[in-house]
Amino acid sequence: MLQLLCLMFQTVCIRMAQLLDGASKLGWILLKSVTRFVFMFFNNCVAIPSYCMYLILLQPLRIWDSSTFWHIEGVMFKWLLAMVSSWGWIAGYTVTEWGDDVRPFSEDEAMVIVNHQSTGDVCTLMMCLQNKGTVVRKMMWLMDHVFKYTNFGLVSLIHGDFFIRQGKAHRDKQLFYLKDHLDKYYHSRDRKWIVLFPEGGFLRKRRETSQTFAKKNSLPHLIHVTLPRLGATHVILKTLSAQQENGSVGSESGTQNQTGIKRRGLQWVIDVTIAYPKAKPMDIQTWIFGYRPPTVTHVHYRMYPIKEVPVEAEVLTDWLYQRFVEKEELLAHFYDTGAFPPPEGQKEEVPRPMTLDPVWLCMIQLIAFVSGFVWLIVLQYLYCCLY
Repeated sequence: MLQLLCLMFQTVCIRMAQLLDGASKLGWILLKSVTRFVFMFFNNCVAIPSYCMYLILLQPLRIWDSSTFWHIEGVMFKWLLAMVSSWGWIAGYTVTEWGDDVRPFSEDEAMVIVNHQSTGDVCTLMMCLQNKGTVVRKMMWLMDHVFKYTNFGLVSLIHGDFFIRQGKAHRDKQLFYLKDHLDKYYHSRDRKWIVLFPEGGFLRKRRETSQTFAKKNSLPHLIHVTLPRLGATHVILKTLSAQQENGSVGSESGTQNQTGIKRRGLQWVIDVTIAYPKAKPMDIQTWIFGYRPPTVTHVHYRMYPIKEVPVEAEVLTDWLYQRFVEKEELLAHFYDTGAFPPPEGQKEEVPRPMTLDPVWLCMIQLIAFVSGFVWLIVLQYLYCCLY
């Protein structure tokens, strides 16, 4: 009897210790999450208004020398995206890259197609493109119109990103707006890369519909990606590339940039595949609160010369479908083995851990907070002078 009581007491003590340990871990997670949220709130409050105020101050330069104005805007835009990257970096959310090395082609014009699993995909791209030369400051994003109403929506609107509204009812009108947007802003602001998510929505929302459509039309059954939509991809290729007689796109667009130099047009299609450990996507809430353990997101690149890409709608549809079938195979292999398969003719794929300079990130944050403080003093002074 005494032994039984001792055993019960020991069990209760162990369970209480586990509960206390769990409670302390939960308390630490909550404290860390609140601290991160407060920091990011103030980070947004100083960085985004400062970005806007600097651009208002530089409006005369925009009239006098627009190329210099958009160069400065691009630098500040890259800094803002670096701040978002730093939120994940501090929490231990890093990126490992696979496949083709795209850095040598950062000055070439390219269309980037990416699979879409969650809101964290955008944050991942913001991080992994930071070390790709001038790409971030010269890129254009295509994103869902709901992002226009987020804290970063104003910045993207000023930068010249395009917000697209999904749904059949809006499709034709949105594609017309996209072409008009590209004609007005892509060349005039010296953009190089244009990033889009051809699936048209998150994987979890579109998978069932995509599989039903695939079954009806005898198309591949996809699990890790969905069948892409053609519209935006087709408009971008036709607008930013010269069409050849054989139905492919050429390498000379015939347009000029702000300095009058003839542009080469789109040179590459860069196929980006994002994979999360155990197929568990990371969302923006995770980046903000940091409650998920340190995680490595894996990004695979595959480049296609623009001359190999068809522009005629039916052939382009087949080509785009094939790219997402390849993504399905890449992701299936990654989730089974923890690594992407090697290219043909190679025995293994060598991953490349992507790194950010912590000193540089700290300097950008310091500039943001100092700028916010200075603009606050300036606005207070102007208010006192007026009233």
